Parts: sequence; structure tokens; C-alpha cells
Amino acid sequence: MRPLYRRTRLRWMLALCGTAALTACAAKYAQVPARVDLEPYGRIALLTFSAERADTGMIAMATQRFAEALLESQGVELLELGSQDSSLQALAARDVPAVFFGHLKLSDVKPTGRISTSGVNVRGAVTAELSVRLVSTKTGGTVWRSSAAANRTLGHLALGGGGPSVGMRNRDEAYGEIVGALVAGVTRDLRPTWVKQ
Repeated sequence: MRPLYRRTRLRWMLALCGTAALTACAAKYAQVPARVDLEPYGRIALLTFSAERADTGMIAMATQRFAEALLESQGVELLELGSQDSSLQALAARDVPAVFFGHLKLSDVKPTGRISTSGVNVRGAVTAELSVRLVSTKTGGTVWRSSAAANRTLGHLALGGGGPSVGMRNRDEAYGEIVGALVAGVTRDLRPTWVKQ
């Protein structure tokens, strides 16, 4: 009689947990449109981002990922141009009503450390900032702007009672993470979001 009671109780508990899980999964979400709708422009240009202290690979990556995020979330035709094509008059003549300009700034590796009775801990990190603005080719006025900052640790050195510990990250991987965080930050107004109802 006892084993039967336990099995019945276990089944009842599993059924209760299953119902709770299904109820939680059935929560409804509503999509909120992007705060900035670019569709009325029809066609927009994107110039290769300018940069301060960033290599050409990182600039190209930031420009490309911004373009991908934009095309994924907005229904526009995107003309991807080099920085030499920045004449607003020429873009207006090509029936391009607006253009995105971006600027990427990357710091040098900055060491930070802590000395305590247990040892020494030193880290090297980089900080990056990305600012993007949408400019009207007709008036030259800024229609929209956004900026974001991100940082990542590239390596660390620890000297303590347990012996030395050294860790280095792959530079390209770390910079890829930084660019991903920057693009996610600057495109927040351009992407739809989901809210729980």
C-alpha cells in the first residue's frame, strides 16, 4: 500500500510540475516595433565607419555587423559605400535621402591591478566606443544618433601563494565580442523588441 501511495503522489507532483511549466511557456509576448522606422526612406547609404586607434579589420567588422543588424530589422535598401563617397549632394542626386556615418574609437590596452597580502593580480583591458548618426542628404541635418561603449579583458597575470597564473585571450575573439556589444547597443532603436503581456 505504501509503494502505491508513493507512486500516486509522484505522478501527481509530476503532473503539477508539467502544468506549471506549460503555463509558464504559454505566457504571451507582443512585438513592439522599432522606435525608428527607416522604411519611409526606401533607400539609405552606409559609409564605411571612420576610426580612431582601430585597425582596418575591426572597422570593416563593425561596419559589416551594423549593416547586417540594420538589414535584419528594417525594410530598406542599403547602399554600402566607402568613406570616399561621403558627398551629401552626390548621394541626394542618386535619390538617397539619408546616410549613416559611424565612428569607432578604441583605447590602448589599459592595465589595472590589485596588490594584497594574498598576491598581485593584474589585468589588461580595452575599451571601445561606437557612435552612429543618420544624416539627411537634403539638409545635412542629423535625423537620429546613437552611441555605445564596451570593454573586454584581453589577459591577466596573478602572482600569489598558489603560484603564477597567466591568461591571454585571442585578440580577434575579444574584438569580435566588443564589436558585437557595440552594434547591439547602437541599433537598439532600430530593432523591434518583445515584451511580456
